[in-house]
Amino acid sequence: MQFFHTIKNILNLLMALMLLSVFTVAQAQHPATIGVDDKLGSLVTAEWLSQHLDDPDLVVLDCNVNVEFTDDGEFRSVSGLPGYEAGHIPSAGFADLITDLSDTTSPFQFTMPSAEQFVAAMGALGVGENTRVVLYDGGRSVWAARVWWMLRWVGFDRAALLDGGLAAWTAAGHPLSTEPVNRPVQQLTLNLRQELIADRDEVYAAITDENIHIIDAMPEAHYRGEMVMYDWPGHIPSASNTPSSSLLDDTGHFRPYNELASMLDNDRKDRNITYCGGGVSASTDAFILTRLGFTDVAVYMGSLQEWTTDLNNPMEVEKP
Repeated sequence: MQFFHTIKNILNLLMALMLLSVFTVAQAQHPATIGVDDKLGSLVTAEWLSQHLDDPDLVVLDCNVNVEFTDDGEFRSVSGLPGYEAGHIPSAGFADLITDLSDTTSPFQFTMPSAEQFVAAMGALGVGENTRVVLYDGGRSVWAARVWWMLRWVGFDRAALLDGGLAAWTAAGHPLSTEPVNRPVQQLTLNLRQELIADRDEVYAAITDENIHIIDAMPEAHYRGEMVMYDWPGHIPSASNTPSSSLLDDTGHFRPYNELASMLDNDRKDRNITYCGGGVSASTDAFILTRLGFTDVAVYMGSLQEWTTDLNNPMEVEKP
């Protein structure tokens, strides 16, 4: 009898170890928003940030860009610096996607700067080899996600987004500051991952490649051709549509892992290329794909603002 009791205890112990192993693997495959521990994941809460704001190795960056509509119904993107100066998370610097982090000589907005220019701009903001970075904006995290993707592009992986952005910070009752922030310049080593950026030729070839998935991050109405924001309506042929806005809930927080996994269910080992209008919303899709465990993700930074200027580039609209 004692023998069977011992065997039962051993089996129970083995079962517990198996469950612990499964749970540990599941945690690794299902990265969660970091709450109150000291590990920096790719997404942090306002509560976590409030507790670590004074960490000497933590650099917080406001990445906001403002979108303004003109009298003729067009829109333009302008620097979010005035909003930053009016009130930002204490200790946060300002990462300017309109000037410092773009090639301002390009006819297109948000054209990628050289890797050397980007690394120098990040170093001037205090980002170095031994720093951790939290990025946020005043919108739905698209601007912060763009900077996050560019940091990955140059080989820097110690960055996270603030889930819910500035709205989550203020909703939690945390203060804002108008004090300017100037951190000591740091050195950031360039370890370029060119494969994280797709160009027009790769996207064109991917249209007929079953092993490469093109993902349109634009609103569904634009994807279907029911509205036009660039020269032509519709989407790049073979592209599926996962609007970046659909990845967040009404409060601006990212949806739970299981919901996101059901929305982006391509093969995680295949190459996935995201695009939008200017490589910004597409970076949000790329951010989530990476969190879901996709191993080969790129952003077409030229996106529709480049694609639709060439008549040789096909577009499709959804048939009624």
